[in-house]
Amino acid sequence: MNLLECLVGLALSLVLVAPLIKNSGEFIAKQIQYEKSQSLTAEADRALELIGRAIRMAGYQNANSAISSTRKNTASIDYLQVQKSNGYRGSDSLMVKQEISPGVDFDCIGNTLSKERTKNNLAQQGFLVDRQASAPKGVKVNGGSLICQSLDRQGRIINTTLMSGIHHLSLEALPASAGRAYMVKMEVTDGVSIHQKLERTFTTRNLL
Repeated sequence: MNLLECLVGLALSLVLVAPLIKNSGEFIAKQIQYEKSQSLTAEADRALELIGRAIRMAGYQNANSAISSTRKNTASIDYLQVQKSNGYRGSDSLMVKQEISPGVDFDCIGNTLSKERTKNNLAQQGFLVDRQASAPKGVKVNGGSLICQSLDRQGRIINTTLMSGIHHLSLEALPASAGRAYMVKMEVTDGVSIHQKLERTFTTRNLL
């Protein structure tokens, strides 16, 4: 076999192999995008469940609490507050308050709710979207960060990032036959090719 035959054989091999290499590269890229999308969706689902749990617990009053009688006349709006368009890209924010139950409850970052983690004898949790704190100014970011606000053992508000990639968060009150229902809509993005919209409806258990 001379040099010319070797070159021709090599060229034919490249013609046959090139499509396979291209297809493999496209498949790997799609697989990476799919896994990224699934991971982002899983994070968003978890965040929505935390928001939903807080909404369901908003306004809880412990029947055995010494302050329960003083809370009966407290307006329900004080236990669940939605601030419109005050966050990243006009996102809404949520703040809920409740008394401590006899059982074991957790805040949005997994801390056990206790008397120490209260302010005016009420535990509180908040959710808001802010600009990513770790991103330098002028640098393009893949959305904002979903922040959980809770109380430490001294009753001070602490902010903890639950996830990044939040394009927008909205909360809308809905008419409901029992309790107060809220439609929570969350848009998540990787800043490039993934942009997904998720929505859930949650109803309060303790507010009318």
